[in-house]
Amino acid sequence: MTSERGSSRTTTSTGANGGVDVSDLRDDDGYAPLRTYAAIGDGRTVALIAQDGGIDWLPLPGIDGIPAFSALVDAPLGGRLTLRPVEDFTTTREYVEGTNVLVTTFTTASGVVRVTDALTTGLAGRLPWSQLARRVDGVRGKVEMTAEFAPGTAFRCASPWVRETIHGHVLRLGGLTLAVRAGEDIEVDVHDNHIGVRLTLSKGSRHVLGLVATQDEPLFLAPPDDVDRAVDRTIDSWERWSSEVSCSGPWDEEVRRSILALKMLVHAPTGALVAAATTSLPECATAEKNWDYRFAWVRDTAYALKAMFRFGLREETHAAISWMLRRIREQGPEPQIFYTLDGEKPPPTETITDAPGWRGIGPVKNGNGAADQLQLGIFGDLFTIVRLYVDNGHVLDTPTGRALADIADQACDWWRRPDAGMWELPQTEHYTTSRLGAWEALTSAAHLAEAGQIPGDAERWRAEADRIRTWVEENCWDETRKTYTWYPGSQGLDASILLHAVSGFDRGERMSSTIDALRTELGAGPHLYRYSGMREEEGAFVACSFWMVSALHLVGRTDEARALMDELVATVPNDVGMMAEMIDPATGEFWGNLPQALSHLALVNAAMTLESEDGGAEGATD
Repeated sequence: MTSERGSSRTTTSTGANGGVDVSDLRDDDGYAPLRTYAAIGDGRTVALIAQDGGIDWLPLPGIDGIPAFSALVDAPLGGRLTLRPVEDFTTTREYVEGTNVLVTTFTTASGVVRVTDALTTGLAGRLPWSQLARRVDGVRGKVEMTAEFAPGTAFRCASPWVRETIHGHVLRLGGLTLAVRAGEDIEVDVHDNHIGVRLTLSKGSRHVLGLVATQDEPLFLAPPDDVDRAVDRTIDSWERWSSEVSCSGPWDEEVRRSILALKMLVHAPTGALVAAATTSLPECATAEKNWDYRFAWVRDTAYALKAMFRFGLREETHAAISWMLRRIREQGPEPQIFYTLDGEKPPPTETITDAPGWRGIGPVKNGNGAADQLQLGIFGDLFTIVRLYVDNGHVLDTPTGRALADIADQACDWWRRPDAGMWELPQTEHYTTSRLGAWEALTSAAHLAEAGQIPGDAERWRAEADRIRTWVEENCWDETRKTYTWYPGSQGLDASILLHAVSGFDRGERMSSTIDALRTELGAGPHLYRYSGMREEEGAFVACSFWMVSALHLVGRTDEARALMDELVATVPNDVGMMAEMIDPATGEFWGNLPQALSHLALVNAAMTLESEDGGAEGATD
């Protein structure tokens, strides 16, 4: 694989043993290509591991917590957890089947070592502290390994240090307390701000390195043997969970890996789905398009629930919808675009940090300035969630029903307002898909009222939905080019219109010809850019390509849909099935935050749509 962008160039090649030669993985500044990262998680945080075994991203104790290890966006001062042979090596890697536990095999001239990485769980589920385990097994020969536990400066806002206690040395960073767990037969070097380890593996030998962490609370020092047992316990836990996922079809492997990636992004304490595990990974090399995605978008939750229901995941669906509806009741009546992972309204401001960004492409941000935008699509997303829940055999409580009726009445009036659109743009317009979000909300609200789940005037809601349909058909259709336009009077196109084949708004000739226009104007091979003008500014948006698969099938072009799906699953995910927000169509290089929930959701829902006789039209009109 080769990738080139600006002045940065990185290469990886296949070694003689079939492994990847990672000697040139990182550029001169220490940054690895985004495509080389795998992810592990425990329901609270996510670690990103490069192909050379370096953990370049691990916020603690949660995804939105202190960025203790953030070399991903600050190679000089961000901090990293390394584990590698002393001599040159190649690597191969894979997940333990049905889990989010990663196994990396290091091959050197003198032997082979296998490293198993896990963010571990406890006997009763998530541990009350954070625990990373790195189990090292000797497979062949004799291999000397070196490891380093080096916290960074938390976006250059804190200084790590090592403190000696009666129970050994601990690391401090802001409110975090961390400790390295290693057996007595492992050589440990203590420095003023990091801890180094050296160990030698021979065939059949095993060592376990652990990192335990807490924030503003006492630290439990788990014995190394407990950390070792926790790896097996975590594998068993993941295997039990994934065995409950009912999944079959031609893309079963890719779907299962995406479902497992999504499970990592479900914030276990609340049930919220985080949009991505990272902040500020750039969408391109030339423009400052870096965003913080460590929040829970209502839109992503809606798409996730659709997948979860189909796979028979009961606890996750109930937790997610209960979390979302509590937020609406407590912080309404106007629904937010997204929330913090603990359910609060995020501040409508962004803080720019001093971290330089991945490959120096900043800025690195805390917060997301879109928090106070008006996005009418939120109405459709919210009611899609609720309709799915009810149609799958569940009932709403009375306070929730009343709150939803008020929101439906709001949608009747607000659909006429300009908004920021799905893409959270600074300029407000009467975006076509925003109007259709309100249409989707009102058709679902009427359905829920007729099902006895919410009070209100179903007749009014249907009438207003009909007005929206007429408005879109009259104002947002370009008869000359045979396509829906971005907004009235615009010559631009918007790939999010594809979602309204799924919603049931249009599965006929107009949508089919719009697909052709999108592929002509926004397409690059199997990929799509989000909207007109983005070809010059950013990578292709991964989710849009999978939305195209669903839309092709729903307008009756199933052969094209299946061919496109085959091409996408073969080329978009990396070697272990991870996907970022965007991809360079020419090189396959990843851009944007990762792992990206929307990308994995789009793959899963495309596969389900292709395998469903009705196309999965839960949101279609009755």
